[in-house]
Amino acid sequence: MKNTVATLQQQKLDGDKITMLTAYDYSTAKLVDECGVNTILVGDSLGMVMLGYEDTISVTMEDMIHHTAAVTRGAKNALVVGDMPFMSYQTSVYDAVVNAGRLMKEGRCQAVKLEGGASVCPQIKAITEASIPVVAHIGLTPQSVNAFGGFKVQGKSEADARRLIEEAKAVEAAGAFAIVLECIPAKLAKLITESVSIPTIGIGAGADCDGQVLVYQDMLALFSDFKPKFVKHFANAGEVMKQGFTEYIKEVKEGTFPAAEHTFKIADDIINCTNTEANHENRKNYLRSQSSSEGMESRGAFRWISSHNGLSSRRTQELDRQSGKGK
Repeated sequence: MKNTVATLQQQKLDGDKITMLTAYDYSTAKLVDECGVNTILVGDSLGMVMLGYEDTISVTMEDMIHHTAAVTRGAKNALVVGDMPFMSYQTSVYDAVVNAGRLMKEGRCQAVKLEGGASVCPQIKAITEASIPVVAHIGLTPQSVNAFGGFKVQGKSEADARRLIEEAKAVEAAGAFAIVLECIPAKLAKLITESVSIPTIGIGAGADCDGQVLVYQDMLALFSDFKPKFVKHFANAGEVMKQGFTEYIKEVKEGTFPAAEHTFKIADDIINCTNTEANHENRKNYLRSQSSSEGMESRGAFRWISSHNGLSSRRTQELDRQSGKGK
């Protein structure tokens, strides 16, 4: 069944938890989609997990369009949400609508996501009025990491908790159909979820959100150097991949791969005939090269002798023509 904005809203009403995972390429999107996930987020987190940046700030619209288009080609049933990168919507309402439209038209996603609360409500309103569904994102918003002073839990003080509740209500009023709640206390996330009528998708926000999202590289343990507190490793795919890579290298070095079952056959008589013809042709080429070499040596010797014996240059040219050099 195709997941849509309407089906996600019904899941909230039914108490059916919404599942969301990231994907950044065709192959991964196809696998995730076949497993029955409700939503795929093409997050600007690709800057860190796919492109090797230290944060998401450097991700461009071209990056997002490129990866979103690949994901939408692989996902047939999941609702695909494309992330709007840093400075693609903050500059003006006009820029926000244009860039959201690009993600929809060129990336072929079914919704866009942008970070921020009350400050981006005009953008959310304009984008939704352009018939583009919007997922809001409050709490820890990675594009604001420099303003926050790092990746820190949000909403821990009374004032911050009240602000996040108000921001959730504001983005809903502006037209967002869902909200990502990132790195906020579980009890606060529960309160926000109960305060709005649209689905909340948590990441580091406890189990009482209407759904959950994780970066797939995190939940599959592809990286061993960092594990956020809110991540659970559902499989150790990184170790399995490294084992496979190591075994491949070993067998290639030993000459045990490819084995007979990995190769294509040809009749021996064809090989023998081909080999005989190849040897004959190689022999002809060798003899031809030897003859040419000897001829050049003869002409060179004659030139040296003629220069010492006073033979005319006309006679030399005549011999060159006869030998083919003067052609």
